[in-house]
Amino acid sequence: MENLNLDVKDLIDDPDMQSAELDEIKLSRSKTVKGLILFLVCSIIGIVVFFGSVTHADGSSETVFSFLYNSFLNLFGQGVYWILVLLIGLNFILHVYCKYIDKGKHSNILFDVYSNDNVVHTVLFALGFFYVLVYSLWLTAGVDAPELIVGDMTGGNVIPPVCKGVFGIIIIGAIFMPFLLNYGVLEIIGVLLEPLMRPLFKVPGKAALDATASFVSSSSLGVLITNRLWKNNVYTEKEMVAIMTGFSAVSIGFAGLVIETAGCGKDFAKIYFISFIMVFLVEIIMVRIPPIRWKKDVFYNGKEQTPEDRKGEAKYTSKTIPTGCRRAVKRAAIARGVPKDIGLSLKDSVVIMPQVLTMISAIGVSAMIIAEYTPIFTWLGYIFQPLLMVCQVPDAAAIAPSMPVGLAEMFLPVLVMNGTAATVAISYQARVFVCLVSMVQIIFFSETATVMLATKSPIKFWELLVCFLERTIVAIPMAAVAIHLLF
Repeated sequence: MENLNLDVKDLIDDPDMQSAELDEIKLSRSKTVKGLILFLVCSIIGIVVFFGSVTHADGSSETVFSFLYNSFLNLFGQGVYWILVLLIGLNFILHVYCKYIDKGKHSNILFDVYSNDNVVHTVLFALGFFYVLVYSLWLTAGVDAPELIVGDMTGGNVIPPVCKGVFGIIIIGAIFMPFLLNYGVLEIIGVLLEPLMRPLFKVPGKAALDATASFVSSSSLGVLITNRLWKNNVYTEKEMVAIMTGFSAVSIGFAGLVIETAGCGKDFAKIYFISFIMVFLVEIIMVRIPPIRWKKDVFYNGKEQTPEDRKGEAKYTSKTIPTGCRRAVKRAAIARGVPKDIGLSLKDSVVIMPQVLTMISAIGVSAMIIAEYTPIFTWLGYIFQPLLMVCQVPDAAAIAPSMPVGLAEMFLPVLVMNGTAATVAISYQARVFVCLVSMVQIIFFSETATVMLATKSPIKFWELLVCFLERTIVAIPMAAVAIHLLF
């Protein structure tokens, strides 16, 4: 590729432009200054919003991003539930119209969104609307509703914390994600971590950003960032699935709640650090076995990834940091501009939001109903009991049902364990073990797995089930070693 001058208009924010192409661009002095200023200002805003923290008067703290989306949701009060009803109801109506009435006669953005839907989507969309409508009528208007739907362990564990939360995450995330993704931060992270991430996890160094966003902010945010970068041709199908299913871990705040509920709060730092390490150890194995191994090395635009693309910056040199800085400045210099980037980001998010919220409501509440009112997960627990016994995990029979129930909601394992503890004394080691495994399973249908499916990521329902099972089986011996050596 010949040397390019930034004044060529068709260079402006080419989302497909890879690192090698950025290296070929030659900036004028004025464009370099502009790029440097944009890189510094926008990157600082993005880093502060997603990774900075706010301390409250009572001494508690949360990320700036959490503070912003919670403040946004608080503006609506209980009216936010009727916004959910409107969005989820609109999604169902549009699905029915596009799928069964229009049938593709008028090709437009709506048809593109719903064209691949089938009768399963019809059932899920109807179910999601029914759940959120019933819950909203019960909560805001006092209408009688079955405990099966509105109970604290079913609808109450999905609609307020997850559906409502993801609504805020999508809107506020759409506003601030461009600052983090489009103005150079990815180039710096990519160059610095490529020599580590590529050989260990077979993904670009930029994937570290997705993992960090999940740990400090929200697992849903990590999935959404990964999906956005996949559609911008930063990741291939295989890389995207590996990152999404492997690095979208629960946030520090939620992990703290899980650990406290299990009665292990005094060792929070140790348990969380071990789970952090386990996430990456598990992923080293996951990317090398099916179904992730079977995914294609193809970008969203259909371009096949070459061995040269995967090679990247293979090792650290004296040019590593300067190269990252130059690419960051160039990326910022060719960006569309903050207002346009935010507008496009909001447009993309608004298009996917109704389906995401619907799927969370439908699958999340249904999964919680199954977990709470049927013995299915208890039966599935028997599958894991022999492995727990081989690994000499204390109270193996008592905690076995906690292993599969994380598929429904990652908070359930400790709740199921606590319920068992009412009749069976469960040792401290066993409690720590349940915390560790639940925090590295990652795939749960009350949130992350549903967001993955709703954003039409290149992974099927059955593949998510397989990934969950594999992650659990791989995590069990690791967690067992940890509790035997450190607790």
